[in-house]
Amino acid sequence: MPGRFITLEGGDGSGKSTQSALLVDWLTAAGHRVLVTREPGGTPLGEELREIVLHRRGDIAPRAEALIYAADRAHHIATKVRPALARGEIVVQDRYLDSSVAYQGAGRVLDGAEIRDLSLWATEGLLPDLTVLLDLHEGEGKGRLADSRTRYDRLEAEAVEFHARVRAGYLALAAAEPDRFLVLDAREPIDTISAAIRERVSHLL
Repeated sequence: MPGRFITLEGGDGSGKSTQSALLVDWLTAAGHRVLVTREPGGTPLGEELREIVLHRRGDIAPRAEALIYAADRAHHIATKVRPALARGEIVVQDRYLDSSVAYQGAGRVLDGAEIRDLSLWATEGLLPDLTVLLDLHEGEGKGRLADSRTRYDRLEAEAVEFHARVRAGYLALAAAEPDRFLVLDAREPIDTISAAIRERVSHLL
């Protein structure tokens, strides 16, 4: 498709929202048409699913959780992302299928390959042109969020050991697909990270 698909990944508190906003401002200033979106969410149906999977108190079976994320992703890509890419827009998205492999695969100790295959089926095989992974030690990520959240979040509430598995899962994904991933140390200054992302995106465009 004529557009470009850029995703930002990383543990909670790694700075994805900040870097997404900076990237979008830079792209827009350069004259590009940009769609900013997120998962879970990004559509009215997706926001309903987001409430269930992130903010509902009580247990959700790991496989059911993975399927809810896949359902959100299938609808989101079909109704919002693919049409934008077909129009030649740049899609900048907070989280995508790598989040499911890291959180539901590594974090929930499900089969990561099965989780990935489920998402690829749901999205008809759509992969990002670039995935920016903001890597941050799991303890530091939880510390960054300690005073900033006012709503219960099921994944953020998990133990540090869960988030350690998530981080390891992300790094394994990046090592397996180095051409797609740009891995950056989330502890670096915001401007340093932003400049590195812009440099890589410039080559992509």
